[in-house]
Amino acid sequence: MNFNKVNNIVGWLVCAIACSVYLMTMEATASLWDCGEFISSVFKLQIPHPPGAPLFVLLGRLFVVVFGGDNPAIGVNIMSALSSGFTILFLFWTITHFARKLVSPNNAAPNASQLVAIMASGAVGALAYTFSDSFWFSAVEGEVYALSSLFTALVFWAILKWEHQADRPGADKWIVFIFFMMGLSIGVHLLNLLTIPAIVLVYYFRRYKPTTMGTFWAFLIGCIITGFVQVVVIQYSVKTAGWFDVKFVNNFGLPFFSGFIFFFVLLAAILAYGLKVAKKNHWNFLRLGIWCVIFMLLGYSSYITTMIRSNANPAVDMYNVDNPNSLVGYLGREQYGDFPLLYGQVFTASPTDYEETKMKYTKGKDRYEEVGMDVKPVYAAEDKMLFPRVWDGSNDQGHADFYRDWLGLADGEKPSMTDNIKFFFGYQMNWMYWRYFMWNFAGKQNDIQGFGPGNVRDGNWISGISFLDNARLGNQDALPDSIKHNKANNKLFLLPFLLGILGAVYQYFANRRDFLVVGLLFFFTGIAIVLYLNQPGNQPRERDYAYVGSFYAFAIWIGLGVLQVREWLMKKMNEQVSGMLAGAVCMLAVPVIMANQEWDDHDRSKKVLARDLAKDYLESCPPNAILFTYGDNDTYPLWYAQEVEGIRPDIRVINNSLLGIDWYINQLRYKVNESDPIDVIWTPEQIQGRNRDYVVYNPRPDVNQDKFYDLYDVMKNVVGSEDAAFKVALQGGESINYLPAKKFVLPVDEQLVRNNGTVNKDDSVAREVPVVINENRNTLLKNDLIILNIIAANKWKRPICFTAAYTASELGFGNFVRKDGLTYRLVPVANNSGMNTDWMVDKLRNKFGFGSADIKGVYFDEQNRLHLNNIRAAYADGAAALASRNRKDEAKQLLDYADKGILEVNMPYAMVSKSNQHNYFNFKFLEACYKAGHNTLADKVSKELHKDFEQQLAYYSQLPEAKQEAMRNEIASAQQLLQMLNMLDSEYKGSKVQPSIEGGGLIGPAKDSAPATDSPR
Repeated sequence: MNFNKVNNIVGWLVCAIACSVYLMTMEATASLWDCGEFISSVFKLQIPHPPGAPLFVLLGRLFVVVFGGDNPAIGVNIMSALSSGFTILFLFWTITHFARKLVSPNNAAPNASQLVAIMASGAVGALAYTFSDSFWFSAVEGEVYALSSLFTALVFWAILKWEHQADRPGADKWIVFIFFMMGLSIGVHLLNLLTIPAIVLVYYFRRYKPTTMGTFWAFLIGCIITGFVQVVVIQYSVKTAGWFDVKFVNNFGLPFFSGFIFFFVLLAAILAYGLKVAKKNHWNFLRLGIWCVIFMLLGYSSYITTMIRSNANPAVDMYNVDNPNSLVGYLGREQYGDFPLLYGQVFTASPTDYEETKMKYTKGKDRYEEVGMDVKPVYAAEDKMLFPRVWDGSNDQGHADFYRDWLGLADGEKPSMTDNIKFFFGYQMNWMYWRYFMWNFAGKQNDIQGFGPGNVRDGNWISGISFLDNARLGNQDALPDSIKHNKANNKLFLLPFLLGILGAVYQYFANRRDFLVVGLLFFFTGIAIVLYLNQPGNQPRERDYAYVGSFYAFAIWIGLGVLQVREWLMKKMNEQVSGMLAGAVCMLAVPVIMANQEWDDHDRSKKVLARDLAKDYLESCPPNAILFTYGDNDTYPLWYAQEVEGIRPDIRVINNSLLGIDWYINQLRYKVNESDPIDVIWTPEQIQGRNRDYVVYNPRPDVNQDKFYDLYDVMKNVVGSEDAAFKVALQGGESINYLPAKKFVLPVDEQLVRNNGTVNKDDSVAREVPVVINENRNTLLKNDLIILNIIAANKWKRPICFTAAYTASELGFGNFVRKDGLTYRLVPVANNSGMNTDWMVDKLRNKFGFGSADIKGVYFDEQNRLHLNNIRAAYADGAAALASRNRKDEAKQLLDYADKGILEVNMPYAMVSKSNQHNYFNFKFLEACYKAGHNTLADKVSKELHKDFEQQLAYYSQLPEAKQEAMRNEIASAQQLLQMLNMLDSEYKGSKVQPSIEGGGLIGPAKDSAPATDSPR
């Protein structure tokens, strides 16, 4: 039988299965996290966050035109689904390439029985990866990882294609093709570049007589080429072009982009001359290398579209990449800061100085303007170490606290090298890589994000083999029902893992060169990423999607494991039957079990939560509002809703995290969609670069600290002043502006706020709103200052809203925000009740969506449940407010509406979560039921909460003491909330029997164990 023909037919069949699976299970609109931003960028050809993805945007736009129709998100999701399906195609052909070399050496045509074994190997490995947890997750949403995986699979397959044809004339065109694909892939994601060391080894093994030292040098050259592409091609080509542009514009008076164009024309001339010299001297290797660089640069040129579109000032214009100089910072991800890899500080270190590095420029009217030197902190030698893994001393995301908790360090205690290595192996390698690896090939405990050492309850890998799991994690049968029956509880019985190990061992002994090639791919797309990312703890989400390249490599070994099973069977039966039986057994044991276990928690076909969440936020706001947001999931879905679906384009969404950057502040100055420009008081020059990055509190003796000062006047004429009298010198000699007081006021025009609907008819309007900075807070950052500027300059003309109330509290006007649905509105109301009841109830009844939570069987993972709980809590707040006004029938109707909108089968009222956050939300829902007199619903919610708390405590009580200690905070939160629940039941229904689990080995409450009372953000 013709191998190529069968290989193509079976490969396309496997591809069709994968594409069908992903198209059937892909998200119905945008997903959470970055998807809303990417789909918005695709729909209007806008600029996503650094380092960008211009090719993804261009290809996505094509898919929107062809497949989008009335739902542009579908077009982008289809691109991801098909990209993932074609990744499976190239994986299949990659596995069959290696399998053929094992089954039929010396490139001989395989016989019929060998052909069956090869095809079975490819199908099992490819379908195992099809149904793997992490790859499937990315395959069904509008993100860059699916398309990036396709490029990775394509270039690795292409080098194997070259290997097969290396003796034919013109075979090196495959090498040039590979580098062109890599250049294109830079416009999607950089993962593709990590295949280079494996590709170089394939080239070396095929073209040279391999030796141990030769293999080592080939590996080293592969690493050097990877570094050359990453540093020289990607970074320094654009840096040099940017330098040329500054010189041509500033020194020669030429237009912007003149130096940029000159550099690349010059580079083209140099490369053309190099080709001429190489051809003349028959330097074929140099000639091949130059062609590779040329085609990589051609692929990389997709970034030109980023600068073109940024000059059009689209609504999503991250980093304002409208010139070559800003493109340098965009590609270098400068706004995210730097981190040490080989040598650097420990997290307890404080900078001893700041070192100036390079001048930064911004685009002016007709020249590049200097905005000051970039600086980096300098640390004492005793605070630095080799291979620093515990380095991030900032605690704005709890990183420093996480290091201490993980390592058991006291406050102020400096980590040792032993601690450093312990964190690397324990957290970065085991928790943040091997755990994810085993999710995909052994099994997954549940979808609750794990949060620290000794956490045996959440997000661990399991196998489904009781004695193995129970020895590591405690009795899994004793887990509370809410997570024992979690849809993400996937038991694979170690079968994919074991088959992959068999395949790796089989390939090692049968063909060590190919084993080394696959092993290098596995290492560089997995462990090398761990080394490079150097992740601090307390990540906002699980990061398994970053390592799918190494899971791809392991899937190759899963496929080759079929050949080992076949070889064992051949000892008992003939060759043909053994191949067919091995394929059938492995297919049932691995891909079929994986599909059966994984389907229910990867099917997103009916879920529209991100879109509805965004709609709920936006519809909570009055017309023409300014809405301050904070994280990815209360920002990117809103961008999607506005930019793609046209929901409430009158609202200006402002992300607090970006407000500390000058380009983002300047974008507020122009109209976006139907939202008018915003006055930020200060000029672009006043916030340029590091200007007013922060101000300090400096109580002047001539300023009465008990007096309240006009906020607008202070921001404009004191903090915004260039007068030396309003600046204070720092230790380094730099002078910065200061706050002379901490008490300010926002004057209120009563007639204005009554006429424009800022206050309700029965509200008592305050003459002025006090803004009192917390007495322990002596520094305000630029984003805080800009929020105050916007509020002060607004003068109550536009509604000011927040997705979370804590910013108002942090900046001193927390008593003057009122809940209007999912958002909180700043109001000058003296008798503020905290709830705008009628407004809120109207939105809850007529505007809110539930993301398909009213459709039985739709799966919502932990992040989805968190936001659904926010929505459910809004209904609880609305019902409680109605009940307090003695409108109990309306309150009952609202609670029933929520109960039907968020089905308990999809989102239980009681469920295990970190710090019992889920149950706390629903405790508040129960309280609203009691206040409204809705006893039937209250009984249902109360029973579920009691059951879950009692099951939690029973589970903790059977854990060994050391594991109980690790779960101390979780035990304390369960005990505290159960006590509160009993008190609430007693208040409304009479006494309730306490659970029998008192003590039982349970440790006492931990400090700071009370559940959060505000938005989980």
